[in-house]
Amino acid sequence: MRILFAGDVIGKPGRVALMALLPELVREHGVDFTIVNGENAAGGIGITEKTAADIFKAGADVITGGNHTWHKRDAIPFLEAEDRVLRPANYPPGVPGRGYGLFETRGGIPVGVVNLQGRIFMQGIDCPFRVGSELVDRLRRDAPVVVVDIHAEATAEKLALGWHLARRATAVLGTHTHVQTADERILEGHTAYITDVGMTGPVDSVIGVRKELSIARFLTQIPQRFEVAGGDVELNAVVIDADEATGAAREIKRIVARY
Repeated sequence: MRILFAGDVIGKPGRVALMALLPELVREHGVDFTIVNGENAAGGIGITEKTAADIFKAGADVITGGNHTWHKRDAIPFLEAEDRVLRPANYPPGVPGRGYGLFETRGGIPVGVVNLQGRIFMQGIDCPFRVGSELVDRLRRDAPVVVVDIHAEATAEKLALGWHLARRATAVLGTHTHVQTADERILEGHTAYITDVGMTGPVDSVIGVRKELSIARFLTQIPQRFEVAGGDVELNAVVIDADEATGAAREIKRIVARY
């Protein structure tokens, strides 16, 4: 089976590009299941029911999140109601939403998805290694194929989690830094890994934000109201070919598409 994972969707430009490009990528690569990180889909930060609907319309089966998931207040009841939208599983008990789920491809093949968040340079939340290990093992009882989105800043933390879940997770895929890395590989002959999938957002920007605003913040150290940039959009993704019987990844391939 083939799984496509698209990197962080940035605001309206990212959603429009996703709707235009994703259906053709799914056809071209024979994709059975699609996951999209959507935590920045609403105005460049946060997610809403409306922006999630755009991502589902584009062809996503599951939407994962990150540290900006709760930025829009109306996201909270939506997260509680919509099983297909995940937030990091290692937030404390009582936080709205869910951090993992068992889903099915159109052909009825079960797929587990886990959303985690790192702790280095981020909030001091629960341990993603312990939570991730528990959830991957739990999901594998019903689904050999389990995909993990690790939303984190530090390369070392993401890679360490990849090795920690090697031979168990089908894929450990990094998000959050919005720049696609060139280190995709298969760990222990089983687990597809990449430090960061990248983003679906404006090319002439600083990780999706208007570059002049980002530059001003660095020059002055004064907070700036970030705005999503315009212009051409790049969709960054990976496609994973996996053995549906064993859960082992056979190949991981990076994708870059322009809109």
